[in-house]
Amino acid sequence: MTFDPRTKLLLSVFYVILVVFSYELLPLIFEWVFILFLVLIAGKTKEYLRWFKAVALMAIFFSALVWWSSDGKSAFIAGFKLVNIASVFFAFFTSTSPEDLGNTLVKAGMPYPVAFVMSVSLQFVPVMARKAGNVLDAQRSRGIPIGQGLKAIRYFHVLLIPVFIQSIRLAEELAEAMESRGFGRPGRTFLKDYKMRAADWIAVFAGLLLLAAFFLLRQC
Repeated sequence: MTFDPRTKLLLSVFYVILVVFSYELLPLIFEWVFILFLVLIAGKTKEYLRWFKAVALMAIFFSALVWWSSDGKSAFIAGFKLVNIASVFFAFFTSTSPEDLGNTLVKAGMPYPVAFVMSVSLQFVPVMARKAGNVLDAQRSRGIPIGQGLKAIRYFHVLLIPVFIQSIRLAEELAEAMESRGFGRPGRTFLKDYKMRAADWIAVFAGLLLLAAFFLLRQC
């Protein structure tokens, strides 16, 4: 069953709250396993493993900072929370298109320019990543040693400047396309009819009940 993007967003927020207020390792492990189960059902295992490499490095760095200011247990739990939160939104964004998310938020009352900026930002993240990869390959083919390590830092400007210029050009092209299509015109219609069905309300209500039960058990 496919839920409305607003339902999935609310459930993701509920899950993030659950992760943030989990202070023991065992509940965090169960929460992570549940997300892995959803990723497995969605058939996104390979994408998750590629994405997990970058998140794991961030979690290790974050844990090191917490360890430096606190203790080892707190550091490990903090890093695991970061992995859990990032995994929740990985599952959300791989199952929800930015366009559908933006349109449903407009239906919920968000101003269209705000929703448009948010959805376009999400859509162009992979585009800019591909452009950065193309620039990186082109500069390496010219013999510029852009890679890992401190020695490569002095060459990063040959990567950042072309990517920055391409992002400006992309923004200009997008602005021209928006103007030609009457951006901001009143009376906008949508191709899809976005409605919260009974299953969506049941899922949101069940999520609220589980979250409330979690906090009640914490008080016991």
